Amino acid sequence: MSAPLHQRVDIALGERSYPILIGPRLLEDASLLGTHITARSLLIVTNETIAPLYLAKLQNALQGRRVATLILPDGEQHKTLESYSRILDALVAERMNRDAAAVALGGGVIGDMVGFAAASYQRGIDYVQVPTTLLAQVDSSVGGKTGVNHPRGKNMIGAFHQPRCVLADTSTLQTLSPREYRAGLAEVVKYGFIRDSAFLKWIEANVDGLLAREDSAVMHAVRRSCEIKADVVGQDEREHGLRAILNLGHTFGHAIETASGYGNWLHGEAVAAGMAMAAEMSMRLGWLQQAENDRVVHVLKRLGLPIAPPRIGVQRGRELMGMDKKVLGGRIRLVLLKGLGHATVVDDYADPALEATLQAHFG
Repeated sequence: MSAPLHQRVDIALGERSYPILIGPRLLEDASLLGTHITARSLLIVTNETIAPLYLAKLQNALQGRRVATLILPDGEQHKTLESYSRILDALVAERMNRDAAAVALGGGVIGDMVGFAAASYQRGIDYVQVPTTLLAQVDSSVGGKTGVNHPRGKNMIGAFHQPRCVLADTSTLQTLSPREYRAGLAEVVKYGFIRDSAFLKWIEANVDGLLAREDSAVMHAVRRSCEIKADVVGQDEREHGLRAILNLGHTFGHAIETASGYGNWLHGEAVAAGMAMAAEMSMRLGWLQQAENDRVVHVLKRLGLPIAPPRIGVQRGRELMGMDKKVLGGRIRLVLLKGLGHATVVDDYADPALEATLQAHFG
């Protein structure tokens, strides 16, 4: 087949640099895969939902190599040490050496677990991200954060391990359920809130095209999201400072996910409600105008995302937020907004603003 038109964004991390390729039908493009996946022995890990849709297409495009497969259950509730162990077991059983590579075919759950297994197996082998959800294409597949959940906290066990490349096949987004697709839009609009007010205006003007999954709108949204994340990760790979702004809404959101039982609230849904809470707290601190807070709420609603979290209780919310990885010296660090397009990471906020926000949303 002729190579489809695709776009490229590069993550600049010295010897760990890699490309993000964005476009339709990438996972069927044997020539493109041959250029970017150099290992001769591969383990493709996917799940029960994705396998019937795309596994055979990817295998066909990788002919001429030794390819093994592992199909895991689908869902955030399976992002566990048990599933991680199954990936390691498959790598051992297939006698994969250090020159082998793992391929993550699926959403963020598969990508995170495969990356963590690749980081651990024989002290680190290559892996490739082939994200099939919008959320994974614009966020979780990029930047090298890998891991699994613990019953007491999301992503508590993991490692930083950058992929060799990310192949974001936008054709796969057509098979997402409306709910999964909308959850991915939460991470798209996040980039506008934290870093790019012009992108936020573009999203507001293109809500209908995004919801209709129009090719041009989707391609622009994925590319611009990846460009913003690439810029941030390139400056702060291991989240010592700037990279934490990518977690807008996540400290509140992870508490929602954990309290609700993993999988009952999708990650993007929880982040959306968490961003609404972060915007309100920013307004309570005097950093965000009422009109700006209203814009946050309005665009989230237009994208079909929840803005009201479940009433998990203030004490339970605080407890779960205290398990967040951004906690330092016992203080919960939060990503808040000092205007749209300008996020900041703070731990010296006024406690009454946090308390009032928790009472309003979790109480």
